Amino acid sequence: MNLPNKLSLARLCCVPFFLVFTYVDNVWTRILALLIFIGAGVTDLYDGHLARKYNMVTSLGIFLDPLADKLIVTAALISFVELREIHVPAWMVVLIVGREFVLTGLRALAAAEGRILAADDGGKFKTSVQITAIIAVLAVLIINSGWESFFGITREALIQTADWKADCARVLDWMPYWMVFVATLVSIGTGVSYLRKNKSLFEKDV
Repeated sequence: MNLPNKLSLARLCCVPFFLVFTYVDNVWTRILALLIFIGAGVTDLYDGHLARKYNMVTSLGIFLDPLADKLIVTAALISFVELREIHVPAWMVVLIVGREFVLTGLRALAAAEGRILAADDGGKFKTSVQITAIIAVLAVLIINSGWESFFGITREALIQTADWKADCARVLDWMPYWMVFVATLVSIGTGVSYLRKNKSLFEKDV
């Protein structure tokens, strides 16, 4: 197994640790979760560059690389739904994950006809928005845990105060919802655009 494939496999192995560190309400574990997620993003860029530069592209790598990327993003979004301290509804995650299922099916259909559907700019933009949203939510979780760990006050108690800190707490309280909401809109919009660009795959059966 070459180095790019080992890096992809390492990202897959990090997913369970990422989930545990995110779920535990502790500022240090959540910092570790953020570092794991950022590290996964960095290794994703590095292993792809390495594989192309040194001609180490393999069938295993083509399978592992997108799997690792989608799994850690999906794991993050699903874990957010379970955390009641933030407001990320399940329907948003269902739409985001559903979009990936639909496009995976589309690519399988194209492969059956001997075509390869490459990712477009919309897909890259979608990924950037999703990653930004996840990092922002993880930062909010760290701050939420930090309130109590360092200042001995809960987020709920902070919101009840009558000064600027309460306003900041309210913004942080609803930031996860709106960040994931934007990611959902972008995911659906780019998904629909991708389907329209490749509608020829369906036209012969209509």
